[in-house]
Amino acid sequence: MAENKKENWEQKTIEKIASSSLIEQRRARRWGIFFKLITLLYIGIIIYSFNSISQTSMASNEKITALVKLDGVIGSNLEVNAEDVVNGLRNAYAHQGTEAIIISINSPGGSPVQAGIINDEINRYKVAYPDIPIYAVVEDICASGGYYIAAAADQIFVNQASIVGSIGVRMDGFGLEGLIKNIGVERRLMTAGKNKGMLDPFLPIVPEQEEFVQNLLNEIHDQFIAVVKQGRGDRLSDDPSIFSGLFWDGNSSIKLGLVDSIGSIGSVARDVVGNENIVDFTAKASFGERIAEKLGAGIGSSFSNTIINKIKNNSYIK
Repeated sequence: MAENKKENWEQKTIEKIASSSLIEQRRARRWGIFFKLITLLYIGIIIYSFNSISQTSMASNEKITALVKLDGVIGSNLEVNAEDVVNGLRNAYAHQGTEAIIISINSPGGSPVQAGIINDEINRYKVAYPDIPIYAVVEDICASGGYYIAAAADQIFVNQASIVGSIGVRMDGFGLEGLIKNIGVERRLMTAGKNKGMLDPFLPIVPEQEEFVQNLLNEIHDQFIAVVKQGRGDRLSDDPSIFSGLFWDGNSSIKLGLVDSIGSIGSVARDVVGNENIVDFTAKASFGERIAEKLGAGIGSSFSNTIINKIKNNSYIK
């Protein structure tokens, strides 16, 4: 009996020691995470402050070539949107030392509205700041809405392998009325206004509505053509395929007058502007937004891992 009591006492003591050790480890891990986050935040504030000081110093003393990047699909809530691009241009023009502006474009296109707003703003700034030339430099692709924006630049530079063009308008959709008929589904749509259900993918297309949409696309296409002709002027070839929706490589686009010459951001700054001091004015997420995003992602990942571990440790799942 005494021996059993001794064994029980030893077992309980070991369990208490193990439990205390586990609690201490958890506490230490939490404090470690806390201090890491504080350190990260502190370093971030220092970097942000340093960048702000550098920006102020640059703004008051240096002659620069301003850069605004357009990288991605164009849309109001997408990578390239009018609000961000216009903000970048505004800051670039407002800087007293700006000698020229380079717009770096790598976009397959997107919203004609957003592209149109950017094009209009570039033309407005060209009138307000006639002594500051603006150049477009194409990277991988400058198509559709991307070229709509580039057409406003004083000159357009490309790489030999860049893809340029696709001057056209499209609207996508599906016709699924045959599918639902084959599987025995009846489409029931009620509208107020006989054209409210226009282009419903589960109903046959109505010829009058198709004609209406085609006319709409043609009107937008005509607007696109007018913008390109206004921007490129006499440099543009009279080849009718230019406005057919086709696209070309850099060398072919030079021959067609869609662009002016071969060049990169660096070469344009060096050889055309004559100032290789390039400063990026591309609108970016604020420091606070970047920190919040990182913390949000970290918290979300931690929460997910916690849930997954709980599921794995559930006695019903092995």
